[in-house]
Amino acid sequence: MDTEKNLDEMQEELRYHFHNRKLLYEALSHSSYANENKKNRKSNERLEFLGDSVLSIVVSEYIFEHYSHLPEGDLTKLRAALVCEKSLYEFALELNLGKHLMLGKGEENTGGRERPSILSDAFEAVIAAMYLDGGMEAAKKHILRFIPDAITKTKQAGFQDYKTILQEIIQKNPEERVEYFLKCESGPDHDKAFTVQVMLNSNPIGEGTGKSKKNAEQLAAKEALELMGYVTQ
Repeated sequence: MDTEKNLDEMQEELRYHFHNRKLLYEALSHSSYANENKKNRKSNERLEFLGDSVLSIVVSEYIFEHYSHLPEGDLTKLRAALVCEKSLYEFALELNLGKHLMLGKGEENTGGRERPSILSDAFEAVIAAMYLDGGMEAAKKHILRFIPDAITKTKQAGFQDYKTILQEIIQKNPEERVEYFLKCESGPDHDKAFTVQVMLNSNPIGEGTGKSKKNAEQLAAKEALELMGYVTQ
């Protein structure tokens, strides 16, 4: 891969040109690539951490301002639907982000460029790179390329954030407590499955298995709501 050409093409997709191109390079560097090229190489994991927070702030502010009729609970559900792995994966596809990622040979050979978890994490890392390079306005402009249309799609499809729904129900009884525990992991590193249990006061009330911990938690909460009669299968 011609690194400089790759960065140039990615900037065209982003409609943003970096003052510090090393930030974009880092944002596109998956941990598998960084591990294989140890000398002066950083993965995008730290940027992903920061990007997650920047994304949440921008999305929260946007829906707070544009959906003043929605109560706090509905705003929380809408935000969760917009920043979930599925939505970020779709945004990454619009940018052809997978084409520009730098992956290790193992990830390259096992379909890493199309894997939702890798693409959604990289999308958040790019947000952080833009934030560090051009400030909040640069990051905000980029994020809002996607959010209005995503809200329309979300409202059309109907969104269900099962974890939030379950939490709101349980909070009606202050002495009750809900917690999520990772029960087990299975499968190879490139295709892991996570099984999570949701506990009510240390008693299991639901279980879910998904390709990410977040997805497994949602499915566990959904099963709990089904058993409680709040959600139909």
